[in-house]
Amino acid sequence: MPEAYRQTLIRQISQHAHSEIVGMLPEGNWISRAPTLRRKAVLIAKVQDEGGHGMYLYSAAETLGIEREQMLQQLLAGTAKYSSIFNYPTLTWADVGAIGWLVDGAAIMNQIPICRCSYGPYARAMVRICKEESFHQRQGFEIMLALARGTPAQQAMAQDALSRWWWPSIMMFGPSDTESKHTAQSMRWKIKRFTNDELRQKFIDITAPQAKFLGLRIPDPDLAWDEASQHFKFGEIDWSEFHAVLKGNGPCNRERLEARRSAQENGRWVREAAAAHAEKQRARAQQAA
Repeated sequence: MPEAYRQTLIRQISQHAHSEIVGMLPEGNWISRAPTLRRKAVLIAKVQDEGGHGMYLYSAAETLGIEREQMLQQLLAGTAKYSSIFNYPTLTWADVGAIGWLVDGAAIMNQIPICRCSYGPYARAMVRICKEESFHQRQGFEIMLALARGTPAQQAMAQDALSRWWWPSIMMFGPSDTESKHTAQSMRWKIKRFTNDELRQKFIDITAPQAKFLGLRIPDPDLAWDEASQHFKFGEIDWSEFHAVLKGNGPCNRERLEARRSAQENGRWVREAAAAHAEKQRARAQQAA
């Protein structure tokens, strides 16, 4: 395996894994405050799914010769990236719906082509992840639909969430093709099947009619259907915000990393106890033999 190909995969898969476990935090914040028992149960299941996705992806990355502990230490040290979208706060219950509808919707758009990428362990991990993400997207849309059909206050909450999450969701696809450092090479290696801009356009084309169905307004005055291209035209993205969040200056960057560091430290005794138990079991098995 060419070393450059291996390193590219390690970077991409580990960042994807980090995004899954950091992505548990914004929604986990609402588990205790979900409006009904059904909403609470569904949200718990979703957050649990995200943790599982992280584990699948760390396992896929380990096939490339990197240890899981090393990847986690890179995350905790702040030297590894994760998706910038998770550095925004979840201020209301509608944000949980917006994350499911928009963020998971964008993730699906990004991830379905990876099911056919050139590295088998990554592709196979993505098959189950994409199936579960599709349920997450439906859960989010259903929350937004309930709010959009609710009281004026609930409708305003849904609109506010869409207004705050729309542009960060569009930025999830990464920098434009002319600015992306990795897209061209990843396309040649078949790690990526579509460019950032192609995926972004697909997402907007699918999501804009959904917003109209909900009766919500996308916060882009330039958004309009172009009959000639059969695509939606959209406004300029504020890339300065994107780069600021990537550099650690987003609303919740420090909070997210601190939460992961705290979880790592607080869970140390569990890992040590599990290792001690495994060692006892191994010693007993040797004695029995």
